[in-house]
Amino acid sequence: MRKRTRYSLFIALALVAALVTAVLLRKHAPPEVARLLPESDAIVYVNLSRVRLATHFDRTQISHDAEYQHFIDATGIDPERDLDAVAFALHRMENPTGPNGPVAYSEVFEGRFDGARLSSYLSSIASSHEDYAGHTIYTIPIEGRQFRIAQLGYDTVAASNMPTEEQIHAMLDRYRAAASPFSGSSLLEARYRDVPLLSTAWGIGHIGLPFSEAGRIRVFGIDLPLPEDTTFVASLRPGVNSIHLRIEQFAPTEADAAASTAALSNIVNLAQGIQPLVAAQSSPLDAKALGTFSASIKVEQRKDRVVLTASLPLDLLKALATGVTPPPVGAAPTAP
Repeated sequence: MRKRTRYSLFIALALVAALVTAVLLRKHAPPEVARLLPESDAIVYVNLSRVRLATHFDRTQISHDAEYQHFIDATGIDPERDLDAVAFALHRMENPTGPNGPVAYSEVFEGRFDGARLSSYLSSIASSHEDYAGHTIYTIPIEGRQFRIAQLGYDTVAASNMPTEEQIHAMLDRYRAAASPFSGSSLLEARYRDVPLLSTAWGIGHIGLPFSEAGRIRVFGIDLPLPEDTTFVASLRPGVNSIHLRIEQFAPTEADAAASTAALSNIVNLAQGIQPLVAAQSSPLDAKALGTFSASIKVEQRKDRVVLTASLPLDLLKALATGVTPPPVGAAPTAP
């Protein structure tokens, strides 16, 4: 009897250990919306529920164009309110002058959807539809592209504007096999381990592709000293009254990393030098936040990697997200 009790206790402990291990593995696994994405050159993920909690951007009245408002009225989906997480896969196009331009996208949305109303709306604007893996894929022509979209579950929608069905099919296949917390694309498997824990938003791979021009990365009219196929891991992680920005470049050699560090340091020094001029044209609160952000930017080399870090004040992030300059600290709140 005592022997049977020991065996039963051992089995119970083994089951508890297995359950705890499974929970921990899933906690550190990539988000499901990212795991569903197909093979790509880059991935960008945003946890909108955390951003909404930090900035309350959903409380700001936003004027929509007629087509966007028609989508909201027909489906009942208000993206600012109903989307909780989004993940985008970036695909480099062989013909950058084609209808997709240099980059095409596949995406997965997680949130609250009215399935019946969404299906009705998609049916009304689709040029064709396809049944695949138990789901309906709607094809919608948009500016010379074929935009394909499918509802995967009650809270998940996948879409792609790639020229072929391969990517939307891959997402449906991944959804069918999504029980594994470590399923996903080869890029996710290779680089997600470099994403800092508890990041609210992150990007991995050739995330400079949307800003590529003539083989270089161009942001706000400035050519960065990096080729468009540079591999990055970028992240935003919440801190106390600030958001921590971290961008890590993976260089081919330590010499390349040293060159990138020097070039990026020069750009940062230039930006910090002109910051007072920008602050002079901003509100006192924005000027202070911009000064704090500018002073926090650091660039350093770690062997064959270049790491840029900075702290973005939460008040500045709220202003960017809502388009409203927050009142000074200690000011009396206005009535809603």
